[in-house]
Amino acid sequence: MELLIIAGVDISHIRLVDLTRLADQAKPFYEWVGTKFQETLLIDDSLEQIIRSADAQEIRLGIEACYQVNTKLDLPFLFDGIGRTYPHSKACYYFFSWVIRDAPQQRLAPLIQRISKNATKPRIEVEIEVLTALIIEYRKNVKTFSWETVREVIIDRLEGSRRSIKGHEKETVVCTALIVAIQSYYENNKSYGVFSGVEIPNNQVIIENESYDVSANLLDASGTIACRILMPIKTRETEGGGHSHLFTRDILSAINAAKKNSPRDYLIVVIVAKNWSRRETENLASIVDHLSIFDLSPSEFSIFDTDAQIGLNSFIANVFDGKTSKNTNEKEQL
Repeated sequence: MELLIIAGVDISHIRLVDLTRLADQAKPFYEWVGTKFQETLLIDDSLEQIIRSADAQEIRLGIEACYQVNTKLDLPFLFDGIGRTYPHSKACYYFFSWVIRDAPQQRLAPLIQRISKNATKPRIEVEIEVLTALIIEYRKNVKTFSWETVREVIIDRLEGSRRSIKGHEKETVVCTALIVAIQSYYENNKSYGVFSGVEIPNNQVIIENESYDVSANLLDASGTIACRILMPIKTRETEGGGHSHLFTRDILSAINAAKKNSPRDYLIVVIVAKNWSRRETENLASIVDHLSIFDLSPSEFSIFDTDAQIGLNSFIANVFDGKTSKNTNEKEQL
């Protein structure tokens, strides 16, 4: 990513690029909601047209249909500012809340809880009732519900979420890149290929005391985990000397632990280090399933560049298409 320099001053806004890239991956969810409304109401109008003109009963039925899917398979997802995915019911709640008002968690959720308690109704039933009422009451003020407008709202919500979550910078960059690759495939195919669904855990995966910062669970037709994508992120602050040896050993330890204990899983290694040698790159590429290397210091790592994203997209597409075999090569040293 090129910097924007004027008179020797860097005015780049790389965070905006990353946020817009993440927000764009919510489009499959927006399109899925539109399809659910069309199927439920038996009409061909766009989601924007439906929200602007449907009566309260139709809006309620459409929202209810989104909430009450009878499977978690082949569903797109929504996520917070660092790429952590929401459970489907919460994704529905946030999506419709974002469409019509702000602060769904801080301000609206306590009101819904009070209504649920006073009316002795299930919370989801109250959420649907409240969201329907808000849309009917305030849609004339919002006026437009096109993807372009909703996208701007999502960018704002993601930025607020990211500000409130500290200490996950490198994980955020990598998780965003993984979501872009997964959702790009879903947008093009309306499915996850040979898999029936994808889950992105909120926590690290730990194998033999080795941590894998970002991961994805790939689900089979029964909704159980068929295999995983494991993504350890290794960053090096300095070059050469003992630090370089320890860095190399750390990478190999994570690779070997995954190969020994999780042979079904795909291993994608992300390395952020200045002047990483070609020989070490070739050796690593021969023993992992996919390798993304960035010739940067960790403080400079703020986004997957275009080439790295295209490479990751292609790898994920091959996995989902069933065209990628596991790399079973093993090496003990670089």
